[in-house]
Amino acid sequence: MFIRSLIASTLLLSNLSHSNSQSADAFAPEQASGIQAKTEVSAKKFMVSAANPLAVEAGYEVLKAGGSAVDAMIAVQSVLGLVEPQSSGIGGGAFVVYYDAAKQQLTTFDARETAPSKVDASLFLDEQGKPLKFYDAVVGGRSVGTPGVVALFEEMHQRYGSSDWQALFKPAIGLAKEGFRVSPRLAKLIAGDAERLGRYPSSRDYFFDDAAEPLREGHLLKNPDYANTLQLIAEQGSSGFYQGDTAKAIVAAVSQFNDNPGLLSEKDLANYQVKQRPALCSAYFQYSVCGMGPPSSGASTVGQILGIAAHYPLADWGPNNPQSWRILGDASRLAFADRGAYLADSDFVDVPLSSLLSPEYLAKRAKLLSSDKALTSVSPGEFPLSAHHSKDESLELPSTTHISIVDAKGNVLSMTSSIENAFGSRVFVKGFLLNNQLTDFSFVAEKNGKKVANAVAANKRPRSSMAPTIVMEKDKPIIAIGSPGGSSIIGYVAQSLVNHLSWGMSLQQAVEQPHLNNRFGTFELEANTAAADQQTALEALGYKTKIKDMTSGLQGIRIYPDKLVGAADPRREGVAKGD
Repeated sequence: MFIRSLIASTLLLSNLSHSNSQSADAFAPEQASGIQAKTEVSAKKFMVSAANPLAVEAGYEVLKAGGSAVDAMIAVQSVLGLVEPQSSGIGGGAFVVYYDAAKQQLTTFDARETAPSKVDASLFLDEQGKPLKFYDAVVGGRSVGTPGVVALFEEMHQRYGSSDWQALFKPAIGLAKEGFRVSPRLAKLIAGDAERLGRYPSSRDYFFDDAAEPLREGHLLKNPDYANTLQLIAEQGSSGFYQGDTAKAIVAAVSQFNDNPGLLSEKDLANYQVKQRPALCSAYFQYSVCGMGPPSSGASTVGQILGIAAHYPLADWGPNNPQSWRILGDASRLAFADRGAYLADSDFVDVPLSSLLSPEYLAKRAKLLSSDKALTSVSPGEFPLSAHHSKDESLELPSTTHISIVDAKGNVLSMTSSIENAFGSRVFVKGFLLNNQLTDFSFVAEKNGKKVANAVAANKRPRSSMAPTIVMEKDKPIIAIGSPGGSSIIGYVAQSLVNHLSWGMSLQQAVEQPHLNNRFGTFELEANTAAADQQTALEALGYKTKIKDMTSGLQGIRIYPDKLVGAADPRREGVAKGD
């Protein structure tokens, strides 16, 4: 009955300090025909917000039965790997920001993929020493890093789990056996990637029908191989994935492509380790915005954007004033310049985090925005004790998912996971796709005589923009939020926090707002929304603009003393549910 109810489900604010709620109304999403507003969801005990109704239902049932936030995360992510295979799964990696209510402590877990031990800086260079074209590097085994999600499941369950380990995989196993209906979004993405998905027999057999056509919306898709893989993990723990038949199959799949073989080995899988790291927090007025440090660039870059923007009266200006977007846009450009020069795996590279987020440095960067026009150019900051690296040559494309959970005991989990590009490496094995996260490294190791911080190296973790976030106020968590979207994740999260904390929008309104984002000089404006109304004004300030689709997938929870409010981005299929 539980699995049938899951299948059936797919067929079917208080004013804050530094806020200006009146200004929010004029930029409300109902003015933007491209976004269909969702209803805010409230609960008293617990809440889960994730990217697919089937996954949310699985997490909800775990929480309803008394399970922890970590228990629910395992159930949610296991189902997402089945119903949203293009975005995340056990063949990928993840970051988690976690608040332990009993200890009143915030921490993070790094389950990012690692480069195989046999790789070197030439991984993505051709025979002439030139960088490969992006998709020539992606499709096949070359781009596959050691997955981290299953190790994360076990590590966090041992620390924070309260439910029976095996029971947490039952929803996904049942759905894989009985089948689920292909969603509109999945069908559209399969059709759009048909050439690459059809290149190899394993992915072609799964994502195409008997007539060799891409699966269509409503198709009942079964995945017994995924059910068998999850059953092994349920029975044997992470060793059922990182050792034995599953590990051998992964290595064989990665190495079989004569046109683009990979270097992943059974030893790489057996040696994988999740790393617990301190949360990286930065101030935004009375709030502490906390996230994942390196190898993620998410928390540091979001922190820089907010820290620079806080020097200007955005709350007074509101979201309709082009000067608000000038400040946010150029703050983002400055932060991305630092990101490109300095952010990488801190186990391999000196990352000057304390300098990048120091109040003195952010004030200095904020002064660069004192004109009323766009910056004509941006450069990274200079730090005497840190090597200045060349801007890297990596291309991070969006295919990711986010999960926010609050359990009945007040534990809070914010998790972003990914296989990188849509459908990852397109290598399909044992019922799941393998990641292409190694293409998040720079394809070149040196440029203009300077080393690139995010260059590929054996056992190194590629830089990420994933930004799972927990916002604290007076040492209490008040928001869990994050999004997919490649390097645009950073802007999506930063803008949503400004929407809510400075412009007085509810969290649901905040995630629905039209996007305006500037990473590298061009102001990107979300197509078919009110964001396009700012185009003329921003061009008058000196910006180049581009109107484009910006399909964020923000999933968040606002924590009040007497209730929880869930938010789900209407641009994707996500929902929030609580009790």
